[in-house]
Amino acid sequence: MSDADFPITIFHNPACGTSRNTVAMVEAAGYQPKVVEYLREGWTHDQLRELAGAAGLTFHQLMRQKGTPAEELGLLADDVSEGRILDAMVENPILVNRPIVVTPNGVKLCRPSEVVLDLLDRKPDCFTKEDGEVVQL
Repeated sequence: MSDADFPITIFHNPACGTSRNTVAMVEAAGYQPKVVEYLREGWTHDQLRELAGAAGLTFHQLMRQKGTPAEELGLLADDVSEGRILDAMVENPILVNRPIVVTPNGVKLCRPSEVVLDLLDRKPDCFTKEDGEVVQL
């Protein structure tokens, strides 16, 4: 099966270890994913609606809090609307948790990185994360 038959897109932040491990794990399985650096390319409302819906996540669940302006933007209260969070994510791409992986088998927020294995048709023979943790395959 070629990569054209099993396309993989990873919405990636190269500064994030979990995201880097996810890309490396997919590559170790023999795939050449399309890697989208979303902090550089940004998001659209439709794109985030589609990804969140396919992953079965609300925008509250998709929002990253650590290392983002979520608190100062007032987005952490339970009563903040999904629409307000979506608008903030488009305006501040760092608010979207990562990595989000899209394959023919589905869409997932891959935290921890080994969640990506559920989306692949083949797995690497072995994989060790950046921090030395060996992933049980």
